[in-house]
Amino acid sequence: MTRLIFVRHGESEANLLHVFSNRGTKHGLTANGRGQALELARRLAGASVARIYTSPLLRAVQTAQILSRRLDVEVGPAEALCEYDVGAYEGSDDPAHWREYEEVLNTWTLAGEWDRRVGGGESYRDIKHRFAPFVEQVTAMSGVTVLVGHGGLYRCMLRVVLTNVTATFALIHPLANTQQVRCVSRF
Repeated sequence: MTRLIFVRHGESEANLLHVFSNRGTKHGLTANGRGQALELARRLAGASVARIYTSPLLRAVQTAQILSRRLDVEVGPAEALCEYDVGAYEGSDDPAHWREYEEVLNTWTLAGEWDRRVGGGESYRDIKHRFAPFVEQVTAMSGVTVLVGHGGLYRCMLRVVLTNVTATFALIHPLANTQQVRCVSRF
């Protein structure tokens, strides 16, 4: 049986600055974020985690490394878990860009406008094309897998891979830092 635990990274500097930081290694975890990751490791201690995959973004990598050390489980990189690209808005804290981000997320999930893009970045179809096959691949593995990713990614993609998550539910229940969604594969 396969169990997946989707985890959002700990609090990052980008969260506090309210900037788009969806490429590279610019914004790592805050001290609070490191504490959140340690607490998450404590909560996962009895879960018999077999493997951890992480987004390549620094905040996710740091979260996964803390889990790895505490749980004595290796971490593998997974581009599929990266936060979605927001194109020209990368590094921006402009409220107008954040409003567009929310508008596009709503049109993706509620209106099915799969080709819209935030700041010229990825479309919903682009994200689904990388995320869904990776999750399908992981469900073929036995044991418990932790997937360290991002809030925006999970808000739009968990409904694609989990049968009991609706678009509306995902929109109004975003994952907080280090919050987790546990599921069992029916395959």
